[in-house]
Amino acid sequence: MHPTPYLFFNGNCAEAMAAYGAIFGTEPGPMMRAGDMPDVPVPDDRRDWIAHTDLKIGDGMLMASDNIFGQSDAMAGASVLLSYPTADEARAIFDKLAAGGEVTMAFEPTFWSAGFGTCTDRFGIRWMVGTDGEPPESH
Repeated sequence: MHPTPYLFFNGNCAEAMAAYGAIFGTEPGPMMRAGDMPDVPVPDDRRDWIAHTDLKIGDGMLMASDNIFGQSDAMAGASVLLSYPTADEARAIFDKLAAGGEVTMAFEPTFWSAGFGTCTDRFGIRWMVGTDGEPPESH
């Protein structure tokens, strides 16, 4: 079993998943629109919102939708964790995710890793990005 993060957006799921596809070098899966769901009364102004989509990242999966029947608060109390074989790979992804967002912990060597950082991207999703590489000896 592999836990799968499921992200909720407020009308910009398609934009976010397209951006993540570009960052991770993959394509989002089919995007089911809310208005295409059978037997589900969807508010008229949300018929084009995404009811479900996914994106493969490495061996994992990221799933997402717009919150069709409400408003999702900003992500709190959770982050999506990504770990890369090298600090250079991790930093490249971190920099792309952080662009237009907010860095909460700059990507740098730590006592547990050759590189680690946290950010909230421009869509409000929190990320922790690091490497399994050994920390520098000075830590």
